[in-house]
Amino acid sequence: MRIYMQTDFMANRPPRYYQLILEKDLLGGWAVVREWGQQGAGGRVKREHFADQESAQHALMQIRDKQLARGYKVVFIQGQDHLT
Repeated sequence: MRIYMQTDFMANRPPRYYQLILEKDLLGGWAVVREWGQQGAGGRVKREHFADQESAQHALMQIRDKQLARGYKVVFIQGQDHLT
């Protein structure tokens, strides 16, 4: 699953983006990968590991909700059928 969010465009600076990816790792666990930064510039990446998919999805939704509260808007969701 992938969720891509972005802030509104402002005249004095490019929008910021925040991307969340839920992926299965090679050892049978799950990872939530976050990437964020300013559009057109290098961003930061953070990866968190979880033992099961349910925990990882819960963490992803909490992060998404926090960013929505900060003013980000969802641009697109890939793999939406995997949402619970």
